[in-house]
Amino acid sequence: MALHKINDHTMVELPPATHELFRELGNTISPELLVTALTHRSFSNENPGAENYERLEFLGDAVLELVVTETLFTKHPDFTEGQMAKIRAAAVSEESLSHVASTRLHIQPFILLGRGERSSGGADKPSIQCDIVESLIGSVFLEHGIEGARKTVHRLIDDTLAEKTTEGPALDWKTSLTVKAHEMGRGEVTYRMKVTGPAERPVFTASAFLGDETEPIGIATGTSKRKAQLAAAEKGWKRLAAQENDAA
Repeated sequence: MALHKINDHTMVELPPATHELFRELGNTISPELLVTALTHRSFSNENPGAENYERLEFLGDAVLELVVTETLFTKHPDFTEGQMAKIRAAAVSEESLSHVASTRLHIQPFILLGRGERSSGGADKPSIQCDIVESLIGSVFLEHGIEGARKTVHRLIDDTLAEKTTEGPALDWKTSLTVKAHEMGRGEVTYRMKVTGPAERPVFTASAFLGDETEPIGIATGTSKRKAQLAAAEKGWKRLAAQENDAA
């Protein structure tokens, strides 16, 4: 069991499976920096002398966005600035990074939390898991430079990035639904609109139809015609993707 001293009264146990974590990261991190990268503010508040991960998270967030932006720019010269921004936002979202933390890094048992935060299930909170991924990336950058950090980001994010470049965020959901419908031989996409509610606060309902089909592939509401159609297209795309997977 490896212990790290926080102060004269507190020792913390380093993750026993550190080698597995480092394998997933593609890089090692010194014990001191690793402990900091895993330390939530609630723990440092209860243990004077313990440094929390917030500065590392700030650094890692910037490095992550840089590497993802660089990858999109170099690998997808056909993407517009708006398309790249949408894909990047999806790839580095809290949902995406917390999924990496819980399924790839399995970091929950090793996050250092204060008593209250731990008792409320803090280790399973997506926001904290997301922070940890960014702080680990920041740690790798400090110890191995941009090349080391680039390697880690690619190991952790490339699968997600590849997925997002073929989903709705790569273009927009309406375009993606049209492409998916054509690929599956389901015909052209059309939208039927209905407006309800008071004139000063209308509610738009969009129904997306494929070809000659009489049942909509997606129905959604929104505060504008465009928002309702995008939401209906998203539902339709996901429904088609599920049908495609079931048929595979």
